[in-house]
Amino acid sequence: MAIADITVMGAGVFGLSVAYACAQRGARVQVIDPAGVAAGASGGLVGALAPHVPENWNDKKAFQFDSLIMADQFWADVTALTGAATGYARTGRLQPLADPRAVDLARVRAVSASDLWQGLAIWQVEPVNDTPWMPPSPGGFVVRDTLSALIHPRRATQALADAVLALGGTIRPVGTPTGKIVWATGWAGMQEIGGNGVKGQAALLRYDAAGAPQLFADALHIIPHLDGTVAIGSTSEREFTDPTVTNSMLDDVITRAVAAFPILQGAAVIETWAGVRPRAPSRAPVLGAHPTRKDEYIANGGFKIGFGMAPKVGQVMADLLLDGKDAIPEGFRAAPPIVRA
Repeated sequence: MAIADITVMGAGVFGLSVAYACAQRGARVQVIDPAGVAAGASGGLVGALAPHVPENWNDKKAFQFDSLIMADQFWADVTALTGAATGYARTGRLQPLADPRAVDLARVRAVSASDLWQGLAIWQVEPVNDTPWMPPSPGGFVVRDTLSALIHPRRATQALADAVLALGGTIRPVGTPTGKIVWATGWAGMQEIGGNGVKGQAALLRYDAAGAPQLFADALHIIPHLDGTVAIGSTSEREFTDPTVTNSMLDDVITRAVAAFPILQGAAVIETWAGVRPRAPSRAPVLGAHPTRKDEYIANGGFKIGFGMAPKVGQVMADLLLDGKDAIPEGFRAAPPIVRA
């Protein structure tokens, strides 16, 4: 059988996941990105691999669930191949509940999670306790789930790039595309097909809670990385002038995070970040045939869930590219371009 040639345009987590999955199956892979590995949204700080609410099940939630379950083995394999740490750990998540109504709703979701999550993870309501890493909760209870995981975005993306290289692939700033071409070019590529970019700002604090669950409070992710830092994010800005500049909106994020979790009071801010995440009109990833480039492909639109989706994105794209097997959910396909007279 002839060796397949695959060119991936873009060295973010989606593009590298596709390249890695194809290289694992023996394809000859090259990745081309003028800005380099993790130069866009994949180079952020937060790294929350958190599931959608276990109700109103649909293809997007099912795909994400499968990918989150795959993540343990996926990232372990990357580390085994390269020796590079990714910062991945399935440490779960805590969410404070505002009032008795929220507690009741969370208990209903616990029942649906027991079915939808197939016994592979749990969503449970439990009373707050006096352990240090426990967020205040007006309702007196928190949701604890065991499906959520965390990852260090930059390190994980670089480790994935190292895995592609270890399997014989190449990663270059420039090159001539050959074979089947996959566009994974972030928010610039999303704008070409009717999507957009949403700016996010995040901060990294010096506070060691390694191994603790992540928190989700006041619409913020608070992520205790394994390296003794805590990431906080992020904003969601549809309108912006400079995609890489932080401003007072990040100050507000930090203030809200400390209000939601006072244990972080006084923790030093050691790094800030701003970048733009690719958002499709449907908010779901866009996979499969490229809508405007004949006989080419797309893997884009990770938005806020790209790292959680990446293991399965790589799998289904490799299935399509190498085996002609199309297992992409209908809701993930690019809409056909609008032809104007």
